[in-house]
Amino acid sequence: MQQPRIQLPALSFQPIHLPLFSYKVAAGFPSPADDYIEGRLSLDEHLIHHKDSTFFVRAKGNSMVGAGIFDNDLLIVDKSLTPSSGDIVIAVLDGDLTVKRLIKQGSRIILKPENHRFKDIELQEGQELQVWGVVTSTVKTFHKG
Repeated sequence: MQQPRIQLPALSFQPIHLPLFSYKVAAGFPSPADDYIEGRLSLDEHLIHHKDSTFFVRAKGNSMVGAGIFDNDLLIVDKSLTPSSGDIVIAVLDGDLTVKRLIKQGSRIILKPENHRFKDIELQEGQELQVWGVVTSTVKTFHKG
């Protein structure tokens, strides 16, 4: 089995501040654009809240498409957050790395895929689960070039 690629953020970096337009782009019918720049936005400052405890990993497969996570999406993961029921997490179950929604129901722990073609994984006695972190965001690429 191929080892997952894990990319760690640079610990010393200068944020890049790009224009943030105050106009919201219609996802339905086209609307005239507004040139007003609201301010400047740094994606690293916007997406990474705990830089020393954040890492990136690429999603593999399609078990989380219902949550908007597709094959090869870049996931931003914060290992300083305490995972709560309903969070999407990077977890190691019996040595296998996975991304799933964590569900806690009383004493039951379930790793839930967001695709009806996949079955829930309910933690059984004797299984080992380690949560590496909570997925806080995804980065998608639509055009390579």
